[in-house]
Amino acid sequence: MVKHSTFSDVFNFTWNQVAIGLWQRYPNVYSKHVLSEDVISRKIINGKLHTKRLFTKTNPMPKAGEKFITARNVYIIEESIVDPKDKTFVTYTRNVGMQKYVTIEEKCFYQPDITDKSLTVCNRWAFISSSFFGLGRVIQTFCTQRFKQNVKKSMKGLNETMDKLFNPEANQHNECRKEKFKEKAKAAVEKAKIKTSKQMC
Repeated sequence: MVKHSTFSDVFNFTWNQVAIGLWQRYPNVYSKHVLSEDVISRKIINGKLHTKRLFTKTNPMPKAGEKFITARNVYIIEESIVDPKDKTFVTYTRNVGMQKYVTIEEKCFYQPDITDKSLTVCNRWAFISSSFFGLGRVIQTFCTQRFKQNVKKSMKGLNETMDKLFNPEANQHNECRKEKFKEKAKAAVEKAKIKTSKQMC
């Protein structure tokens, strides 16, 4: 059995900006599950940029499968084709480790919005399957839910990267919000310490 999921997202950035951001999105605060990123090959064929990259990511398993699947990291291959003329950025991603237990394949297609060229649309397809005896359905359901969570993190991380690159005012605003939050948290801790101290006296 194969679980098939489809997602569609819109970025408030041009295709050129998204194409640049995709190469620079790691690391970011939402990508703690991405441990490493390496370029294996890169070449230009008929004006299109072909790149193959290797990622190492964390690989948590459901409790039922932990005694069978001890590996906590998994290797991911990403193959991409960038066509600057037609303005398309396509990525094909698959796991090359843990295939005995689960197979996850993903395709992402980035292109300018048809009606508004200042926006970029990402259409994403995911195929997740597991035939591991006795636990296939559990593993498949777990990985599907985790994949959906990682898609949300990926969106937030890419938007954060592009804000830093192309929207410094928004980035500065986010930094101010983080500092204010830290100050409030620090004040709350100090207030709690004082309250505890008075109670002890």
